[in-house]
Amino acid sequence: YSDDMPIFDKFGITKQIKSSFVKTVSFKSGAYIIVESTEALHVIDVNSGNRSRTSTDQESNALNVNLLAADEIARQLRLRDMGGIIVIDFIDMAKSEHRQELYQHMREVMQKDRARHNILPLSKFGLMQITRQRVRPALDIATAETCPSCGGTGEVQPSLLFTDKLKDKIDYLVNTLKVSNFIMYVHPFVDAYLKKGLMSEYWKWRREFKRKFRIQPDQSLNYLEYKVFDKDRNEIDLKEEKDTSSSETSKKERRSKHRAANADDDSQQS
Repeated sequence: YSDDMPIFDKFGITKQIKSSFVKTVSFKSGAYIIVESTEALHVIDVNSGNRSRTSTDQESNALNVNLLAADEIARQLRLRDMGGIIVIDFIDMAKSEHRQELYQHMREVMQKDRARHNILPLSKFGLMQITRQRVRPALDIATAETCPSCGGTGEVQPSLLFTDKLKDKIDYLVNTLKVSNFIMYVHPFVDAYLKKGLMSEYWKWRREFKRKFRIQPDQSLNYLEYKVFDKDRNEIDLKEEKDTSSSETSKKERRSKHRAANADDDSQQS
């Protein structure tokens, strides 16, 4: 092989590997399937996507999409080695001969599968059930990452409370550090929240502190993250509350250790 393109990209192997890690798998003409796995079974949902707009005959369109989906589903079952009970929600078809055609087509494409399997005809709700023996360990690789904003909890601090925190930081900058000219960068969503309306929070803060500081959006910041720079573009390090509390705790520990040492010295002298 001497082509400049990587060999896996040349023959579509990279695309197939990536498709086995995601829930949504697209195929021809904009149709796609969604693969969901639970403890009890696997569920595959077939969707026509943009293909439904290109055909005036809904019945023939549904049949064509279902036949293409059957090809892709059979391939995904082998790629992911999905075992146990698989329930497929095909697009509804009114004609019984179309449902029978789809059932026969699924049986044909599944003949390439070396794992033992059993396929049941479509129910009146358009559901097909397949039982399949697992040949290899199931492909279950966790590709998701922990959200940097919420830490994986699925919840973030409300903007109302976060703006109170920002106001406290501005008060600390102005009245404690005596910094009058600075720029605070925040997430664009927070920036929009602070500047919405005629009497915005941003306007109120500048009027209250009597300083012409600026608040600017920065897309590189997380939702609850902020940075402050002085007029010379030097970043001002503002300690978080947890850092302050930890330092206070360490001071208390040092004082208690000092008192204990003095008590030991007094006992030895006595």
